[in-house]
Amino acid sequence: MSDQKPWLDKYPEGVNHEINPEAYASLIDLVETGFAEHADAEAYTFMDKTITFSELNEQSEHFAAYLQGLGLQQGDKVALQMPNCMQYPIALFGAIRAGLVVVNTNPLYTPREMKHQFKDSGAKAIIIVANFAFNLDKVIADTDIKHVVVTQLGDRLGFPKKQIVNFVVKTVKKMVPSYSLQGHVKFNDALLKGASLTYTRPTVKNTDLAFIQYTGGTTGVSKGAELNHKNIIANVEGIAQWFKPKTSVTTDLSILGALPFYHIFALTVNALSGVKMGFHNIMIANPRDQASLIKDLKKYPVTIFPGLNTLFNALANNPDFQALDFSKLKITIAGGMALQKFVADNWEKLTGCPIVEGYGLSETSPVLSVNPVDGTQQIGTIGIPFPSTMMKILKEDGTWAQPGEIGEICANGPQVMRGYYNRPEETEKVFIEDETGKRYFKTGDIGLQLPDGFFKIVDRKKDMILVSGFNVYPNEIEDVIVDHPGVLEVACIGVPDERSTEAVKVFVVKKDQSLTEDELRAYAKENLTAYKCPKHIEFRDELPKTNVGKILRRALKEEEEAKSK
Repeated sequence: MSDQKPWLDKYPEGVNHEINPEAYASLIDLVETGFAEHADAEAYTFMDKTITFSELNEQSEHFAAYLQGLGLQQGDKVALQMPNCMQYPIALFGAIRAGLVVVNTNPLYTPREMKHQFKDSGAKAIIIVANFAFNLDKVIADTDIKHVVVTQLGDRLGFPKKQIVNFVVKTVKKMVPSYSLQGHVKFNDALLKGASLTYTRPTVKNTDLAFIQYTGGTTGVSKGAELNHKNIIANVEGIAQWFKPKTSVTTDLSILGALPFYHIFALTVNALSGVKMGFHNIMIANPRDQASLIKDLKKYPVTIFPGLNTLFNALANNPDFQALDFSKLKITIAGGMALQKFVADNWEKLTGCPIVEGYGLSETSPVLSVNPVDGTQQIGTIGIPFPSTMMKILKEDGTWAQPGEIGEICANGPQVMRGYYNRPEETEKVFIEDETGKRYFKTGDIGLQLPDGFFKIVDRKKDMILVSGFNVYPNEIEDVIVDHPGVLEVACIGVPDERSTEAVKVFVVKKDQSLTEDELRAYAKENLTAYKCPKHIEFRDELPKTNVGKILRRALKEEEEAKSK
């Protein structure tokens, strides 16, 4: 199949087909340009505390100076492990401006999961919220981390709210287990120290590494996608183009920050696009607390609402949300998981704003394709390729598909990662060259291109489980469960779940007949993030296998599907 782009005539008027991934020399230039252009505008609001881009500029520069003052060198890795809070953008932009490589880490990770990412990335410093510091305590000796900055959720809220929030979180709700972390520094003290130091602006190239963004691995090992400055700039430039039909008609741009900023979706769409376009980010620490989320939306109506299918569904069925004023809402964008038609229909009927579904991966910074925001979206598709992006379908026989033919979605564009960190063999597996020598990333997702250029996913990666927008890989679950002394064999699959799209189910052959379901659940909880923990456990005498002894997950999947018919 030649590089034809039938989707180009589907681009809204004024949206460029191509972007310049070298519009900025580096993310430092992008960030500092945004700070200057939007200096007096509101940048972030968290728990009713608001800072402007000018204030964020000053505080992130102080934090950059502090990091440099620790002796960290350009290109060193720094881990960020925080939920959405005011400290995150200060630390994020400070690390970028110091010329460091950011390693985003889910704060809900278990010690085992944390240790892998910290060791694999070689992180030398970490900024972590106090609620999860006790887990770092357990593994820090096995990592290269030498510098620890600890923050409490309320640290940037000012007196007296800071003291009240931190007291409630720690003492009333008892959400901060004790930790030691010898030599750690408090976040506010680090900022104060940085204010007395001189910041030295590093010379960074757009090909330099900016992020190591970890993603699930089919081998059970989480892999770090290497995203350089050019990758991220390309996606930010694409987002700015894509939003034009709606954002060009208003200067009052606010965006909901309910998705975690450590996730590639919100990292790019909220934080990095926000500084370019001057978005006012309304940060939500816990989107599951619908009452608080709705309270914030009432006070701070948003122009742009990024979210997941599950979030849209839950809110649309909440009477308090239904009573809100949606007149300011211009763009609702869905990603992370499939958007269901009835959810999209209910949302548009309630808010008057259609949901546009997009598609991307950590490896692609993340956006590859998205539906237009001008009202020509097609529900059930992942839209059309982003500016400067080419998508093609690779058939099982290794040839490129024609429209309507099913195969693996492959992509070429300036937002595609350069590879997996320290994993050349894994990198080689996911790239293929076409007949012209162009390098395409194989997403692992099965789909097709429709005749009009829109793309549709028909199946996901063969064994991947999607739980509330998070990728869960069966091998990782199996590797943990089989380590229990009472387990002989285990197989893991995803089963349909009304609340989370899919849930994890494990089939276990006992080694110790006294093993109970409760015992296994407790063990999983100790070693796996909550969304990875099995919701269903079934004990069996044996598991289906091939003639060479490989466990047949597909047979188990077919059994479960047969039950639901």
